[in-house]
Amino acid sequence: MTIQTVNVSTLKRVKNNVIGNPSAKLVLAQDEVFVATLVKCINAPEQFEDAAGSQDDIRIEAAQVITSLSYGSPEALRSLLLSNAHQAFLYAISRFSPSESPATKAAFSRALRAIAVACAELVGPSQWGLRDDSSPVREDAKIALEYFFQLEVLDVYLPLLTDSSAQTSISIAQLLGVALRAPSHRTAVAEWVPPAERGREVSRARRRWERPEAIAPAQSSGGGWVARHLTTLLRSRDVKVQEAALNALAALAKDNHDVAVHLARAPAGRPSSEFPPALTLALGLCKSRSTDVQLAAGLCATHIIRASAANHHHPASPDLAASLVIMHVMNRMIDSKTESPQSRTKACFILNYLVMDEKELCQTAFDRGSLVKLSDLVHTLTPPPAADNKTPPEWEEDEPKGLCCLREAALTTIAVLALADNDIRRDVTDGQRLLPPLASALTHRHTGVRYAACQCVRALSRSVAVARTSLVDSGLGTALFAVFTKEDEDRRVVHAALAAVCNLVNQYSPLRTPFLEQGVAARLARLLRSSYTELRLSALWALKNLLYKCPPETKRAIMADVGWPAVDARLDDTDAGVREQALHLLRNFADCEDDVDAVFDALGTPRLLGALASALETRDTDVVLQAAYAVANLANGHAQRQALILAHAQLLRSLRSALVDSPADARCAALSAIIELAWGAPQLRAAGIENTLRHLVEFGGGGPGGGVGGSADREVRERARRALDAMERVVAEDG
Repeated sequence: MTIQTVNVSTLKRVKNNVIGNPSAKLVLAQDEVFVATLVKCINAPEQFEDAAGSQDDIRIEAAQVITSLSYGSPEALRSLLLSNAHQAFLYAISRFSPSESPATKAAFSRALRAIAVACAELVGPSQWGLRDDSSPVREDAKIALEYFFQLEVLDVYLPLLTDSSAQTSISIAQLLGVALRAPSHRTAVAEWVPPAERGREVSRARRRWERPEAIAPAQSSGGGWVARHLTTLLRSRDVKVQEAALNALAALAKDNHDVAVHLARAPAGRPSSEFPPALTLALGLCKSRSTDVQLAAGLCATHIIRASAANHHHPASPDLAASLVIMHVMNRMIDSKTESPQSRTKACFILNYLVMDEKELCQTAFDRGSLVKLSDLVHTLTPPPAADNKTPPEWEEDEPKGLCCLREAALTTIAVLALADNDIRRDVTDGQRLLPPLASALTHRHTGVRYAACQCVRALSRSVAVARTSLVDSGLGTALFAVFTKEDEDRRVVHAALAAVCNLVNQYSPLRTPFLEQGVAARLARLLRSSYTELRLSALWALKNLLYKCPPETKRAIMADVGWPAVDARLDDTDAGVREQALHLLRNFADCEDDVDAVFDALGTPRLLGALASALETRDTDVVLQAAYAVANLANGHAQRQALILAHAQLLRSLRSALVDSPADARCAALSAIIELAWGAPQLRAAGIENTLRHLVEFGGGGPGGGVGGSADREVRERARRALDAMERVVAEDG
């Protein structure tokens, strides 16, 4: 639908036509000539000026049409990116004069925000539940999003945070609040300072007579220039300004310890009563009359609390008093019948972010009634069962998307709580009676609901008692397996179901045998060849658990379905986690002499021992540990197999390296292998192992995880002494 004449009136007509009309947006986006013309209006409006309006009017109307298109389909975004709309706006903003009209600045900053947000939504990770990540536009969006956070681009739009127009500063804060999702982008924004101040920082750094702390990076003061100015915006009385600044600070602080610690405390040398830190302001705004501000404040405070405690060198417990404030607000909102589904969805996810992987906070939330409120919500959203009480309920085909997302959010948060403790898991099954709604959710049409239900089953399956009883008796384990085996299921749902299967094929699980009979090994074999690392890793994890303490004939049947070549390929996988699990699989398979023979026969001696030698020499301690255990199990094989190990000089040298450089548990595993191989003392001595053993006996383990004088160190010394004694007995007998 090419538009012949471009002027203010035609642009207004187009704008009114596409706002709230997805089909019209798609049609317009397919008109590449018109989209290119729109973008040209941003910096060359004089080509289209007429008597009906000024150049500014044309620029503003074009910007508004582009903003509306950005909120359309991925195809519309692609059309804008191909026309370099984001670069056109950045160029225009870089040329703003001091007298630039507030309307133009507001329109351009809104359009820039819309494009950045659209890119971030496609690239992910998603902030509020599972979203489609298979769009063909995703790679283009990823490139554009990376461009937004380059230093010279930040120099263009970040100064607008201090613009006198609230509309302009709000748009830039909103851009940060939604588009800041990658750690590298957070770092770039946190460290940014205006070019003029950047020059002063460089000159100060050259003054060598100043103390080092006097020339610390600018971001160390209040969390950086951006964080300081966002914190200032929190003092505004405009709820839109507050909400935008809170969301921006939340995005900046998420998983960012260096920024979060500054946002949690008052500026140095200033009284906290006069200059309260961002965390204090956010906690205060949790009591705002505006629901949107309450949610933004809860999210901001949550990310500050969790990131400020997450110091890799000195981890601390999250601030419990501050956490209780957030829990109270989110619990009330989750339980509210008057709040919108969208608000309650966000409240669920904020509670999820607050307590995730923190047992004390999960227990506190449980004690404060969070699980009861979430369970009541799930029961309310689940249709009643069929008359026979066996058939899953019928889901409404036209159920509003908002309710689907709310159900997903509630189930996701229940899963996080249940992961923490057996008592919580037992309350999920017996107290809240959530197993029937979970079984129903596994058949829901919404991908996120199925994913969240799988996460709940995974959490419940961590309890031996629940896995042995409730999951079997209710049929929930079987229902999950049906989701896991669907070939056309979303890969993320399969991965969540697979995490539960890993627990349900353990030695203690009564579902191990039924799953084997229903083809779990063949399904895992297909996933083992997936192009997605997470699926390969979890498939190996499940196979490792499946093989543990299995009868030999069952092991062989499993590996017949899987195929040794598939395992062989993973011994050199580029992902360390996948490689570790492949080695662990070998360890679990080779737990008797006949199974050791089977491994040698399947992989071949050169390939098997070469792969183990290579693994022992890696820097990844988990890979080294499993390689050492695998060698220890193989060393328990028949004498012929032991001879093959002793004849492999590279493997013996790698074992010696593991004794020197590895953590205590890996050294103990390597020493177990050497004890079994001690009858080959000449070969061990030639590899330098004897001298290493003497050193361990005399000086102990030391090294990574050694803890000189501790129990691990004593265990290393004891095993080294046993290995050395065994070697010396062999030498004495031969002498």
